[in-house]
Amino acid sequence: MSRPVPSRERGAALLAVLLLVAITGAIAAAALESLRLSRAIAENATALDQARAFADGVEQLAILTIDDRIAESPDRTTLAGNWNGAVRRIGMPGGIAELRVRDGGNCFNVNSVVEGDPRTRLTRRPSGVSQFSGLMGALGVPEAEARRIAEAAADWADSDGEPGPGGAEDSAYATGDSASRTGNTLFADPGELRALAGMNPALYRQLRPWLCALPTSDLSPININTLLPEHAPLLAMMAPGQLGVDQARRVLESRPQSGWGNQIEFWRIEAMSELNVPLDVQLQPQLKTVWFALDVTVRVGESRFDENLLVDARLQPSRTVSRRWGE
Repeated sequence: MSRPVPSRERGAALLAVLLLVAITGAIAAAALESLRLSRAIAENATALDQARAFADGVEQLAILTIDDRIAESPDRTTLAGNWNGAVRRIGMPGGIAELRVRDGGNCFNVNSVVEGDPRTRLTRRPSGVSQFSGLMGALGVPEAEARRIAEAAADWADSDGEPGPGGAEDSAYATGDSASRTGNTLFADPGELRALAGMNPALYRQLRPWLCALPTSDLSPININTLLPEHAPLLAMMAPGQLGVDQARRVLESRPQSGWGNQIEFWRIEAMSELNVPLDVQLQPQLKTVWFALDVTVRVGESRFDENLLVDARLQPSRTVSRRWGE
């Protein structure tokens, strides 16, 4: 026969049972929360993988569209068809994709501050440095500050260790909490400019929409037939101190509807014919776009995937040469 529990011990027994129930409930709740979290992570990973696959498909579709456009007009790229910057939405199973195609050469190529071959030797390009400084000036950056940053960019990319006038080489980056050395090669991304001597976050945010890092040291291949009036600073930078932003805007607003037919026609415009620019700048304006930027956003469920790509259309078929993820 079982021994009856003394009355004075009944409370302790009840407390032990309640404590056991509480611990068991806490363990069960933790297990369920862990299971819920694991399931959410798995669902997000699956959706993200699906979004990435959709983005790859959209990328290939965009490249085919670019090649078709080039085939239709192999000698000249204009704004006909309202393709530049327009957002195209494509329905996907369980989501939607947004694609924007832009002229990827209508920007300041940060690698144009040097010239040469990165496999051998890169040297400071005076016209590229002048254009970078001129662009900053057109955006309201003080002249002395703009010149220092442009020279620092050239010193960062060139192959030698001698600082240019007002520039900065390894010695300028060797001290401080994040000591570093210059890259001595082409910029892979405009974000590298944040490491330049004299650059600050506010100035970089102001400059970033105007910058690109093409995988070549050529001067920015500005397409005068696709450059929009609101991007007049990119035209003004070709002749800093000679061509103002307002003048450049009026030049672009006077562009023929079908675009300029050749460079001679462009340079004969009154505002342009009076400029004194070096030969490499005279050859800089382009009639045909050879670099295209793609902005892809795919939403699947609650997941979002953003991708930015640079497409090289110099040879057919066009090919993707760089990609970045994130907004």
